[in-house]
Amino acid sequence: MSDVFPTCTQPWLTIIGIGEDGPAGLGEEAKRLIAIAPAVFGGARHHALAASLISGEKLAWQSPFERSVDAVLERRGTPVVVLASGDPFLYGVGATLCRRVSAEEMRVIPAPSAFSLAASRLGWPQQDVTAISLHGRPLDLVRPHLHPGRRIIALTSDEKGPGELAALLVATGFGQSRLTVLEALGGARERQKRAVAADFDLTDIDPLNVCALEVAAGERARILPFAAGLEDDLFEHDGQITKREIRALTLSALAPRHGELLWDVGAGSGSIGIEWMLADPSLKTIAVEQSPERAARIARNASALGVPHLAVVEGSAPDALQGLPEPDVIFLGGGGSDPDVIDTAIATLKRGGRLVANAVTLEMEAVLIAEHAKRGGSLTRIEISRAAPLGSMSGWRPAMPVTQWRWTKG
Repeated sequence: MSDVFPTCTQPWLTIIGIGEDGPAGLGEEAKRLIAIAPAVFGGARHHALAASLISGEKLAWQSPFERSVDAVLERRGTPVVVLASGDPFLYGVGATLCRRVSAEEMRVIPAPSAFSLAASRLGWPQQDVTAISLHGRPLDLVRPHLHPGRRIIALTSDEKGPGELAALLVATGFGQSRLTVLEALGGARERQKRAVAADFDLTDIDPLNVCALEVAAGERARILPFAAGLEDDLFEHDGQITKREIRALTLSALAPRHGELLWDVGAGSGSIGIEWMLADPSLKTIAVEQSPERAARIARNASALGVPHLAVVEGSAPDALQGLPEPDVIFLGGGGSDPDVIDTAIATLKRGGRLVANAVTLEMEAVLIAEHAKRGGSLTRIEISRAAPLGSMSGWRPAMPVTQWRWTKG
């Protein structure tokens, strides 16, 4: 940002949101700024929409997009207009440019977003709707939001998006959900099409569309509850998984906070790191796992539970920890009893960072007891029993006890 590029005292960059109605939807000031700009950046569609106004150079977005950002910054201090779709700061180019340009250097003239247009067409109060962008992002991101009765507006990538979304709904037990495909909102081509996911047969869909979902769940719908401690059978695993009750207590001990990065070391099925990320969209996880089979399984679980951006590092700790981004929180759920793993984790942890380690073996328990004696923190023994058949009756069958060490770096 300004520590790399000098900050100008006057706004030189104007970001203008434009809708499918083109100049008709723009105010007089936006039209004037486009007309006098020596350089106008935007996509081909944006340039076409504003063609009657543009007198300066038309500069198309490049790939990778960072090249275009550099091209904008090369003109710092001279008037530049960037055309964007709808609201530039809602999943738009404004969010990218503001990482390199201060707010004092830009003026922004937004137009209604596709989300607000869709909500207004459907009569859905926006505060009661989940808005999610699937444009250039995995469809799996919608999974945590699939709850009965929920209304979702999803921005798609192209004409295939609605059908792919319907297929995902069917595969996860939400086949009776209703989809409304809203095409080319705000323009002359605007139209709506409706279908039930299980009977989706819509064709000739405009590539510029959003999908509105009214979620309905079947008997076996894959609903991801908001509370920590998801059912074990929601995860693919080979037995190497932190069981539901222990996982819920472990997530409580990890105490996720906005924007934090977790290292899940010895991740097994990835259940801890996945539930960490489900707690809030700002949270990130790096799962470290030495088994190639388990590492691949973690990635599959992450996608199936709606956090496909979870990072998986295949390798053995402590060596695999070298060079990773500095964590805010570390969970040690595997890795045996090697004290070097704990030493490396503690050395890497940020000041004020938190470490939680679970032990089920006597050897690992001894390590945690020694660490507690040396460094402090809290030590907890967790014992869970489940009812199970006992002859013709039932009895309590204890699970292996877990010793948990929780510590904060001073």
